[in-house]
Amino acid sequence: MTQAFPTPAKPTRRDFIRQAGALGGAATFGLGNPGAWAAGSDAPEKKEVKIGFIPLTDCASVVMASVLGFDKKYGVTIIPSKEASWPGVRDKLVNGELDLAHVLYGLIYGVHMGTAGPKKDMAVLMNLNHNGQAITLSKKLADKGAVDGPSLAKVMSTDKREYTFAQTFPTGTHAMWLYYWLATYGINPMKDAKVITVPPPQMVANMRIGNMDGYCVGEPWNHRAIIDGIGVTGVTTQDIWKDHPEKVLGTTAEFVKKYPNTARAVTAAIIDAGKWIDASLSNKNKMAETIAEKSYVNTSVDAINQRILGRYQNGMGKTWDDPNYMKFFNDGSVNFPYLSDGMWFLTQHKRWGLIKDHPDYLGIAKQINQIDIYKDAAAAAKVSVPKDVMRSHKLVDGTVWDGKDPKKYADSFKIRA
Repeated sequence: MTQAFPTPAKPTRRDFIRQAGALGGAATFGLGNPGAWAAGSDAPEKKEVKIGFIPLTDCASVVMASVLGFDKKYGVTIIPSKEASWPGVRDKLVNGELDLAHVLYGLIYGVHMGTAGPKKDMAVLMNLNHNGQAITLSKKLADKGAVDGPSLAKVMSTDKREYTFAQTFPTGTHAMWLYYWLATYGINPMKDAKVITVPPPQMVANMRIGNMDGYCVGEPWNHRAIIDGIGVTGVTTQDIWKDHPEKVLGTTAEFVKKYPNTARAVTAAIIDAGKWIDASLSNKNKMAETIAEKSYVNTSVDAINQRILGRYQNGMGKTWDDPNYMKFFNDGSVNFPYLSDGMWFLTQHKRWGLIKDHPDYLGIAKQINQIDIYKDAAAAAKVSVPKDVMRSHKLVDGTVWDGKDPKKYADSFKIRA
């Protein structure tokens, strides 16, 4: 195949962007020029990449990049690899069994800092989605009146016993959303509750047999609990932080250094896939039908296709349309790896004692979040990028996070480890 594409005299990274941009309009099977990166210094160094994923709705852009052939457009082949747990994803990334992964933001930062098992320099290539997680409370707890943060705090203060909540990985997003939400209503997750780690696909089964009072996880495992009649939605994570960062395309710093063109090509392909998902209702439904299959999330389509359209029910008769449902692209702002997003997880790791001393918040985020590679990939995919690497948001407790003074922010919380 390489012979069909002669090597240009002076190939540059700009050639990669220009050539990929010419293919940017392809959004369905077979469009574009498969193998366009078969020659030149910007050709992907590694043509086939194994990308790990956990059975969750937000693995969709990785899966659809492969299923719809967006990967081929940029000269790579994505092999999605279904994994059983986040610790498994971590281990396989660190030892090289996986090239990249659909992975928790805080897991990548935890591995880089040495607070999540083995320490290794890591990289975030892009954000995969915003929003779309939730905290589910058991039906038994709801029957006692605990249906949201304030009522949960009231029940826990009057009905004294050990309360158990589950998250999916100690430094991950779900742990941080759970801790933040509990603390907002005066519940110290380190003192007032027992917190356990459970793989996402096992959450519903564990709640069914009474192993926990509540859990924080990604979809479809919150809506699945409602369908099965064993849980209610206490809060959506977008109500904790509107447009919060969630899963990322993560890898090791070693992989990025060794295969920079491959990293750019895969990032561009997944940007395209996210753009395709968010482009129409029919695309979202097609995505739901695809990822519901046994080889991916392995659940019924109806467990996925409601909340990806913003159609929510809480399991107690309330229904609503939420404009802040899970987004994979939106206007392109979803995918940019804002430095402030990564820094926020470090502030919470410090808050909860996962980090002993204040780290170099900005310096670490600059090491991990691959802004330059993302910009090149976005240009290839004909997607604009924000001018600022920081963003500002108000969270559920009224605090504003803008990344300007992370040390002060981390120390500002009354409830902490």
